Amino acid sequence: MTLTFHIRPAKLDDVDAMLKLVQDLATYEKEPESARATPALFRENIFEKKYAHTLLAFDGTPEAPGIALGIALYFFNFSTWTGKPGLFLEDLYVSPGARNKGIGKALFAELGKIAQEKECARLDWSVLKWNAPSIAFYEKKLEAKAMEEWMGMRLEEQGIENLQKLAIHAA
Repeated sequence: MTLTFHIRPAKLDDVDAMLKLVQDLATYEKEPESARATPALFRENIFEKKYAHTLLAFDGTPEAPGIALGIALYFFNFSTWTGKPGLFLEDLYVSPGARNKGIGKALFAELGKIAQEKECARLDWSVLKWNAPSIAFYEKKLEAKAMEEWMGMRLEEQGIENLQKLAIHAA
């Protein structure tokens, strides 16, 4: 049986559905305790400050939507080498029961459309090394290339705070 679904940008009243999908993703990635986002943080940072954008895939039609089945949360960055913006896909997740039905492909198609509209030179994302099904999808279906020469780096809140120790103080 074919799944009927549609994709649209998230709205403010989708915050609970977004958080549910993010929590499901964190559980899938074996880190449920790391997903600490709250409805208030999503409302402020996604819908008010617009630090990120979200696409949601819903069961059903736009006129008769069902539950949220997938999410793609992204933001724009900038490449000094190309002199153009890029689109960074922070998270993409499709609920297990809705996988292999075209939702992931459709979310990527929408991201590609957005990237073209914004004249992005690149669309980047990270994938966990153990996530073989996703890696296979990215390489075979999307023809994405692994960035093996690059290693991701991160500072979390305390590390960011510690940067102040490096500040140059005027005499």
